[in-house]
Amino acid sequence: MKKTRPVNILLIEDNPGDVRLAQEAFKEGNLEVHLDVVMDGLEAINYLQKQGPYQESIRPDLILLDLNLPKKDGREVLGEIKHDPKLRSIPVVILTTSNAEQDVIHSYNLHVNCYINKPVDFDKFFEIIKKIEDFWLNTAILPTMIN
Repeated sequence: MKKTRPVNILLIEDNPGDVRLAQEAFKEGNLEVHLDVVMDGLEAINYLQKQGPYQESIRPDLILLDLNLPKKDGREVLGEIKHDPKLRSIPVVILTTSNAEQDVIHSYNLHVNCYINKPVDFDKFFEIIKKIEDFWLNTAILPTMIN
């Protein structure tokens, strides 16, 4: 399916280094990506619910979510997204350093769409972002991209 507008991605990540890597990886991609970044879980919920300074925020086509966030952790954010009828159809990809079995199981019980262990190596992290782009933005059909 041909994409006629930028793909809107919300990156919920508190590590500035990982944010920069993701920004660079998406810049080098084949698609036009509009990447918004929020640095904590409370900010993420405000963004998604268009509250406070985010009243004009763009509904993301895809959410990349770290689990270990300040103010409200990623598990809570995921739970709120997947329990909100207006947000639950947005695909959420967990991108975290945690490979704890309970985090994986809990995330899938909350209906995460994909769980990826974030590599610490620069090149491998870059490669993961490219794979996310290839699958979620080139292969999968996202609900907001149908029209």
